[in-house]
Amino acid sequence: MEIIGIFVTATIFTLMLTIGVNDSVEQLISLWRRSSVLLHSLFAAIVLVPLLVALLLWIFDLPPAVATGLALLAAAPGAPLTTKRAQIAKADTTYVSSLQLTLALLAVVVTPIWLAIFYSVFELTIEAVSPISVASQIARVTVLPVVIGLLLQRFAPKFTDLVRKPLNMLANIMFVLLVLTVIVILAVTPELQAMLLLDWTTIGVIVIMAVSALAIGHFLGGRNPAQHGGLATACVARNFGLALYVAGLSEAGAASVPTLAVYLVLGALIAIPYALWIRRQIK
Repeated sequence: MEIIGIFVTATIFTLMLTIGVNDSVEQLISLWRRSSVLLHSLFAAIVLVPLLVALLLWIFDLPPAVATGLALLAAAPGAPLTTKRAQIAKADTTYVSSLQLTLALLAVVVTPIWLAIFYSVFELTIEAVSPISVASQIARVTVLPVVIGLLLQRFAPKFTDLVRKPLNMLANIMFVLLVLTVIVILAVTPELQAMLLLDWTTIGVIVIMAVSALAIGHFLGGRNPAQHGGLATACVARNFGLALYVAGLSEAGAASVPTLAVYLVLGALIAIPYALWIRRQIK
């Protein structure tokens, strides 16, 4: 778990740094000027997806560790991997970057609220978390690298131009390595295999969650494929790093880590065919 946590943090920091060196402040806040699109996007990502997970937890009798993992994912929007996955679909990256940053900032409030709701209704292996704990993690691995990238653009434009392409390549490599690392660790670590407790029902619920999250974003994202493809990606790509951080706040939360890892892998695999389809639609 410690190895995954370190690599996840490093990958997220690098991905967010690429946003900071590639996008301007105007681009990152562009969604804030489009109130209708903003409201639809937020409603899909931070209301409908958590409600979907609550419905799944109510219908299916899942082990507490699995339920905890799904609840953590539902309560953690604004995945740093969103932009990279949206690029595969050729979605509107300006819209996606602005939405991703907005969701990450709102997670300071949204994540504690949703976890408190899940904790009061379902049997979870963790307790409610404070906004301060969430804010510290978001500030450290999400906001800080974006600010650093923007400052580099402002005060060292020549250096930024020099490192932009290598940094983008590094982020792409780390993104692929993260998924492969999770798969390998799950495959070779007996302790994690013993913790999985993922039967076919659980796998089915994870698949339903991922497919439904894609559908929510697709149908609420408007008629433009570049936009609804981006929103679908933002809905299915939950903030694995934030969920892992919250799980690590207590010893009991460690049991939910395999569920987080399996969703990271299955969610990415399920989203790939959709991304390729959106890519064809945009062309």
